[in-house]
Amino acid sequence: MLEIPDYPFRAYIFDCDGTLVDSMPKHYEAWLASLKLHGAPFDFTEEFFYARAGVREQDVVMELNEKYDSAIDPDAVAESKVEMFLKIIPQMEAIKPVADFARSLEGKFPMAVASGSEEIIVRGCLAASGLLHLFPVIVTPAYVKRGKPAPDMFLLAAEKLGVDPKECLVLEDGQAGIVAAEAAGMQWAFVPRTLR
Repeated sequence: MLEIPDYPFRAYIFDCDGTLVDSMPKHYEAWLASLKLHGAPFDFTEEFFYARAGVREQDVVMELNEKYDSAIDPDAVAESKVEMFLKIIPQMEAIKPVADFARSLEGKFPMAVASGSEEIIVRGCLAASGLLHLFPVIVTPAYVKRGKPAPDMFLLAAEKLGVDPKECLVLEDGQAGIVAAEAAGMQWAFVPRTLR
């Protein structure tokens, strides 16, 4: 069940992958294929993948390079991962309880998406799942200096929505996003992986 804090929020900011759209398993497949293509000398476990939910791909590769003393090109891995993922975007479906909640807010509250994915992926996933029209504001790492777990994306989303960060609720499935929401001074609602 989606548990929303009891507070008179004035705006809502949603993560995309794993929150609005059931895309995380497909992202993991694309990660594995891209890392293999670039000769990654380490295992990329599902546990590690989910622990880095919402973190920019290049930052994840840099962390792995440091951890395993390897030198995989972060940009090349990210680019091929995006190419692989774009091919399967039409298969994406909304996470119904979260999508229903977003639809219930339409026309009543301003809403934004703040996602660690590239904008082409975010827009594609939202379009495939019939949700794109709900979100006039989409913020990705390309718009800020620091991605999640830094608060930059959420603060920019609040600014674009014209609402004080304290009056925004963030919906998130990833720990990095929750840390970012707290750093932005926002309340948050956790979207568990079991919510489908």
